[in-house]
This record gives sequence, structure tokens and C-alpha cells, in this order.
Amino acid sequence: MKKSHFLGLVASIVSLPLSAHAQVTTNPQGSGPIVAALNWIQGTLMGSVATAIAVMAVATVGLMMLTGRMNWRFGATVILGCFILFGAGAIVSGIRSAAALG
Repeated sequence: MKKSHFLGLVASIVSLPLSAHAQVTTNPQGSGPIVAALNWIQGTLMGSVATAIAVMAVATVGLMMLTGRMNWRFGATVILGCFILFGAGAIVSGIRSAAALG
């Protein structure tokens, strides 16, 4: 498996709970265990696990850029992806507030 495919897979897995959590403001009846499980996954992935993966990805990209083995565009997309991953909560809240005003 190529590194780009692996990083894309990790990013899509990490973003799933965020999008599911951002869509619903009130929980339907009987969804308590599901919401609790999604909150646990979100807390796990946005906590130390995501931080460790992001640090390793940025360090790998930096090392490969310094040795001249990576194209700069791919490195920039990895770093931009980390910003989007960790700023997802702020991005969603900004979109929600803009939608409420409009």
C-alpha cells in the first residue's frame, strides 16, 4: 500500500465521526449507545492518537523534503490536511453560524 493511500485512508477514518457528530443537534430516542460510541471514537482519534499520527506524518514529510525525495506539493497537502483535521471543529462551527445568519 502506498503512503498516499494510507494517509488518505487515515484521514477519511478520522473525519467520519466529525461529520456524523456535526449533523445532529438533538439525539433521536434510543440513540444513546450509538452517540456514546461515536463520542468515544471522536475523543480517541482527536486526542493523542491523531496527534501522534500527525506528528509522524509531518516529520516524515519534512525528512523526505530535506533529502529531496518528495515533491513539495504532496508535502504541502499533508500539512494542509493536518490543519483541516485539527481545525475541523472550528470549521464546522463557522459554517453553522454562517448558515444560521443566512
